Amino acid sequence: MSNSITRLMRAGLGLSLACTMTVAQAGLAQQPPGAPPRPAGAAPGNGPPRMPMTIAPDPRVQQRTYRLADTGEEMKYTVFVSSKVRPGVPAPLVVALHGLGGDSNFIVREKLVDQAEAGGYIVVGPMGYNVSGWYGSPPIAMGGRPIEPANLAELSEKDVMNVLEIARKEFAVDPDRTYLMGHSMGGAGTLFLGQKHAGQWAAIAAIAPAAFMMQPTQKDILAPIKAAGLPAMITQGDADPVVPATSVRTWAAAMKDLAMEHEYIEMAGRDHGNIIGDSMPEIFRFFAAHMRGR
Repeated sequence: MSNSITRLMRAGLGLSLACTMTVAQAGLAQQPPGAPPRPAGAAPGNGPPRMPMTIAPDPRVQQRTYRLADTGEEMKYTVFVSSKVRPGVPAPLVVALHGLGGDSNFIVREKLVDQAEAGGYIVVGPMGYNVSGWYGSPPIAMGGRPIEPANLAELSEKDVMNVLEIARKEFAVDPDRTYLMGHSMGGAGTLFLGQKHAGQWAAIAAIAPAAFMMQPTQKDILAPIKAAGLPAMITQGDADPVVPATSVRTWAAAMKDLAMEHEYIEMAGRDHGNIIGDSMPEIFRFFAAHMRGR
């Protein structure tokens, strides 16, 4: 695991953007033209980078905020609503979790939005409190720096669940078609929040999950997912230098050992960036095939 942690420290996991790499070098194929690389000097870690990564939002996605009662801060989140959604008609909802160093505009865009539009989905992308909140899952303290704030895990998890509740109040959300997905840090968060709030989801999907800190307790993490009958998918690129396929295969093996309802899809030639967009048709196929209780 130490080699994987070293890769994360060097890469910062900024949703597949290494802090010393350009977007093109990182292989983030679905980045909009002209979007800047992560600025030099951006610091990986559990607290916000000194110079956060920015990316041009998908114009189809709404930028929202709400006030987090615990801290009084305005929290950012994103919303996409398919043109097929009709007032008062329950629609499927996807909660999408971004990777380390970015925000939800890194994942709620392009191919994800294309699939959501075609399938009539609502999508919400929480911040997870900050760019490195880990959504309550055990974080990696990059460079030995302390986790800030000390209750980051609690706040990050709460932010996700708050955004879910906000969406349910604003829209007619089908409780039997509510799904969770995430990439990298968000993939780890998907596994963690999938098991902790298993009754909330109809299915979950983790893309290249950076779940290194949970690997020693894989079956303990997966047991509540199995017990709830919650279908789970993992997608992974075999050319990923940040979250190696060898580490993710152990999660697939554990799911198989537990006889869970799951799919593991490993895509040849995909790295930590282009696996995101290339996973979307498979993930939305998987979601469409699973309704809670059926």
